[in-house]
Amino acid sequence: MAKEFASKADLGEKEVTFSEIGKGCYAYTTEGDPNSGVIIGDKYVMVIEAQATPRMAKDVIARVREITDKPIKYLVLTHYHAVRVLGASEYQAEEIIMSQKTNEMVEERGKQDWASEFERFPRLFRGHESIPGLTHPTMIFEDKLTVELGNKKVEIMHVGEGHTRGDSIVWVPSEKVMYAGDLVEYGATPYCGDAQLKNWPLTLQKLSDFKPKALVPGRGEALKNEIECQEAIQMTSEYVTMLYQEALLSVTRGETLKKCYDTLMKNMTPRFGEWVIFEHCMPFNVTRAFDEAGGIDHPRIWTDKRDVDMWNELNS
Repeated sequence: MAKEFASKADLGEKEVTFSEIGKGCYAYTTEGDPNSGVIIGDKYVMVIEAQATPRMAKDVIARVREITDKPIKYLVLTHYHAVRVLGASEYQAEEIIMSQKTNEMVEERGKQDWASEFERFPRLFRGHESIPGLTHPTMIFEDKLTVELGNKKVEIMHVGEGHTRGDSIVWVPSEKVMYAGDLVEYGATPYCGDAQLKNWPLTLQKLSDFKPKALVPGRGEALKNEIECQEAIQMTSEYVTMLYQEALLSVTRGETLKKCYDTLMKNMTPRFGEWVIFEHCMPFNVTRAFDEAGGIDHPRIWTDKRDVDMWNELNS
């Protein structure tokens, strides 16, 4: 009998931590669930990552309101995945910011991804009935956008592809604080179902070159010194590099996807198996790595049906 699909059985509540990691820079972290970030200037507030539903966004807003009554003017979405963006309406932000390539992903696969993610991880979509629809940006940038929050300059940059083709980072140069989205994880398995795996380590090297003093990963606790930041970047790079290289070997041998999956589970579990959502992510990750190694550069769209068919095939 196949294992229970994805994270349907993960129903336990997670403890939220809201901590200051640089002057005016905060991390909203959730024991391996998706993180958010908050930057407070003397005029405006910026939130990074919306959470999956308006109901879940309310808790992020409540933490902000414990500190300031300044308006949440900007909401930055570092990439498109439903679990990150569908709570956007709750913030009533004046501007919703995405990269051009992320906006293209919304248009191309937004509805399918929403249905897919909801079936994979229902706990993260508490209050899903309040989602008004897909989240669309009001501001789109190609490579870099600079925003002033009053006394604080924030740089939003698309420095390369990795977790998706549209990933952005948010950088506060005065504090050397980075919000990396799902380009970087810490103690959590990178999700690679829509990844550009050959490019991801190159993008991570660019992040490393910033030499951040604090970093909020997509999942996992916030990193609060330069050593921890570099460790998280390096660990993420090691995972995605091993994933792609092992899949490339399997494709070169002419193996089936099932054989590739069984081999990667055997080889990667000793090193990464304790990371959060490892067993959830690996079927999706291996499938994408197998595709990219076989020459499919543009990730195929996941649907709720494709998800379950793939899961049953690989876990039978």
